[in-house]
Amino acid sequence: MNVSAWVWIATLVALIAVLAVDLLIIGRRPHEPSMKEAGSWVAFYVGLALVFGIGVWLTAGGQAAGEFYTGWLTEYSLSVDNLFVFVIIMARFAVPRHLQQKVLLIGIVLALVMRGIFIAAGAALITQFSWVFYIFGVFLIYTAFTLVKGEDDGDDFKENILIRWAKRALPLSSDFGDGRFSTISATGKRLFTPMLIVMIAIGTTDLIFALDSIPAIFGITKEPYLVFTANVFALMGLRQLFFLLGGLLERLVYLNVGLAVVLAFIGVKLVLEALHTNSLSFINGGNGFHWAPEIPIWLSLLVILGTLAVATVASLMKTSRDKKRELQTTPR
Repeated sequence: MNVSAWVWIATLVALIAVLAVDLLIIGRRPHEPSMKEAGSWVAFYVGLALVFGIGVWLTAGGQAAGEFYTGWLTEYSLSVDNLFVFVIIMARFAVPRHLQQKVLLIGIVLALVMRGIFIAAGAALITQFSWVFYIFGVFLIYTAFTLVKGEDDGDDFKENILIRWAKRALPLSSDFGDGRFSTISATGKRLFTPMLIVMIAIGTTDLIFALDSIPAIFGITKEPYLVFTANVFALMGLRQLFFLLGGLLERLVYLNVGLAVVLAFIGVKLVLEALHTNSLSFINGGNGFHWAPEIPIWLSLLVILGTLAVATVASLMKTSRDKKRELQTTPR
């Protein structure tokens, strides 16, 4: 793709405008959205992504559109996994229900900023050093392995060193108040609210997830414009999705397994591509392995869609069976 500067500017202005509207609504009226409100917003953002993909198809062709849709779907599924950790964090710190939407929105903005930085760095590295795909591929395969083993499970969320330091060093109140980061006590002393600690936890979690998601999207497309827009659309509407899904999140017991398969597949795809375009002198004399197959984008989309569909259906079937078994064994 040859993306001109004005297309970048127009895209950034449009996306910032959508986020600004979201920010103004939340900033003016923090609340727990109804199912109708959450569903409408999720449908709007998903529809926006689908329309954007059609625009990419009309202006840049089916290959670019396929890369966008595949990248968006991958990032969206990783973002849903991110929600699991957000749920654990907000439960751990007992965030009031009416303030959770504000926490989610700030967390999504932080994720956008961090992913933007990683996208810029990743694009620069790939342009200069094609062997980076070896590192990205191996990292994704390792991440998939940790997901299957459960080492990256949100239930194992532990307070990191930054959170522990903040809780020790900062004067903290016990009340969230109106959701601000600081408040004035009855004695006139300024105290930080637990909201600041929650934001530190959310921010460091966003950083960890960015390390997973950026190599994954670069395994699908090397075009920075598609990488950036796929990430933005995957994060838009995530806070509304949190309230829409509700208890369904806890029922997606095999989501981590599905994501592990997806990440492993993309990791293998990256390694094969690195082998095909190899430039490292100590590997095959700096020549590429032309026997290494290049996985087409349509196959990637089918594998990712199929894997996530199977993981979702299997999760719902298992939780349904478990619930029936529990009801049968519960004494009346």
